[in-house]
Amino acid sequence: MSFDLDSAELRVLGTLIEKEMATPEYYPLTLNALVSACNQKSNRDPVVAYDDATVEEALDRLRSRGLAAIITGAGLRAAKHRETLSESLNLGRRELALLCELMLRGGQTVGELHGRCVRLHEFTDAEEVEACLQRLTGRDPDPLAVKLPRRPGTKEPRYAHLLAGPPASEPAAASAPSQPREDRLTALEAEIAALRSEVADLKERFAAFRRQFE
Repeated sequence: MSFDLDSAELRVLGTLIEKEMATPEYYPLTLNALVSACNQKSNRDPVVAYDDATVEEALDRLRSRGLAAIITGAGLRAAKHRETLSESLNLGRRELALLCELMLRGGQTVGELHGRCVRLHEFTDAEEVEACLQRLTGRDPDPLAVKLPRRPGTKEPRYAHLLAGPPASEPAAASAPSQPREDRLTALEAEIAALRSEVADLKERFAAFRRQFE
């Protein structure tokens, strides 16, 4: 199952999951509460400034995909909204917490996810996080996450969700190893010596040219 969600759909869906897990006493959410939660500055990357229309349109699209539902009734002053991703994909709390963090903050390492998921679900250790991520990446027939190539200069790989399709590729590390500092200094010294030699040669030629007119 491929969703290819856009950025607004991801933010709305991720926010609904977050509030369901972190503050169930205030869930489901009214439109006003959902807009405020989407635009909050903590636990978000990037920070956005959606208006009511943007969130409503995203909710419409999510409902059409079977990923959100609206709740109305005589006892409610305003309609409320909830996520149905967990039901559609039969996800447990651990998988849902990881996907939520990846939706709201982008690609992250196992260590980052272990620390940031505490407010949603407290994993025993980083090994449990990694095992859960492996289930998401190995889900058949449609994986929900992917292990990204390690960034140049970093020790740990990151993981990303696949709810918006394959993540954008990142610049690859240079195929050739970086030149050692000593080699760079030697090359620079050789260039400087060559330039000095050229300048000296030009000075001699100019002096000879002037002597022709003396």
